[in-house]
Amino acid sequence: MAEPSWQELLRLRLTERNTAESAFAPIIEQYRRLAQQTKLLKERNTILLQAVGTVKGNSGTSGSGEGRAIAEAYHKSLDAQISALRDELATLYKTQGQNAQRLLSMNETLREKEELTRIDSENLRKARDEIAALRRKVDQHAELMAEKDRTVQILHDEISTSLLELSQVEERNQILAKDNAKLLQRWLDAKQAEANRMNEANEFYENMRSRHDTVLTWRDGSGNEPPLSNAEGGDSRPTSSSGKDLATLELSTATTKNGALFPAHQGLNLTPNG
Repeated sequence: MAEPSWQELLRLRLTERNTAESAFAPIIEQYRRLAQQTKLLKERNTILLQAVGTVKGNSGTSGSGEGRAIAEAYHKSLDAQISALRDELATLYKTQGQNAQRLLSMNETLREKEELTRIDSENLRKARDEIAALRRKVDQHAELMAEKDRTVQILHDEISTSLLELSQVEERNQILAKDNAKLLQRWLDAKQAEANRMNEANEFYENMRSRHDTVLTWRDGSGNEPPLSNAEGGDSRPTSSSGKDLATLELSTATTKNGALFPAHQGLNLTPNG
């Protein structure tokens, strides 16, 4: 329930005051009318008494019967007035009782209204407390959302930085992959060249070994001229050479070809760069 403004509250207070003051207005009005009527009756009775006194003084003893008749009429009039006043008083008492009953009912209604007002005031106080608590919660949620927004902004910045670093790392990885591919190709080329050299050396070694075997066969056989070299198409071996000199010649020839060492004397370099 909304709280009334001060103008509405003032109007309600004035209405309650007017209602309380006008509760006994009918009784007061009836008593006022009764007082006026009593005053008029008293004045009339006074005039009648004066008239009776005047009649008694003028008529003397002969007028005693007329005086009694006037007195009787006066008494009857007074009795009628008393009866009317009693009826009016009973009516006033009845009206007063009704007004008292109405006053009790109004007091009971007023207590109920006051109780309802107290309950409404209590509910209003609780509602205000709940509103204050909800406002505090709203403020706390607003602060929490602001903190979360700041955290989200920081995370966005970190994610952007991480993405930038990731792109740089991927770029470096691509460069390293290309370098590794080049190095691997160079290593493979070097190993292929080394294998070719080894094949050539092995072929040369087999050729020289066949020559050596031929020389040994010639030395152990007849004294004929040694056969010419069939691999190089070149010179003949001297017959006066000893086995030691021939071995030295074969070793020096087997270990050199195009400036490359024989695999038995050449260390293998197995690094990726060949």
